Amino acid sequence: MARIRLDEGEVCGVAAAISVIDGKWKTTLLWLLESGPHRPGELRRKVPGISEKVLTQTLREMEADGLVHREAHDVVPPKTVYSLTGQGLALSLVLAPLSDWGHGHLDRLAAARAVAS
Repeated sequence: MARIRLDEGEVCGVAAAISVIDGKWKTTLLWLLESGPHRPGELRRKVPGISEKVLTQTLREMEADGLVHREAHDVVPPKTVYSLTGQGLALSLVLAPLSDWGHGHLDRLAAARAVAS
């Protein structure tokens, strides 16, 4: 869950937003869920290196922050599906320009290294 305490007085909006996406996997999961609902097993296969425990914990934090919706179906075997909420989709759309900036920054760094070599 977001770690910004609201009782601390005024809080920078950027800090509040970053606290919601803070962590190694949250932006990757947001990006994957932007394409549509996914089951946890699908997400694990698409995110190499994430353990089942960490995936579950991260999805629960994102659910508590209102970014994802968890739908559990009462069937055997159990079926759970995660999807973005309106808040999650809005955040994902806001992060798109930041992603573009990041890719441009990486390109500039690579170009600078190539010139220096």
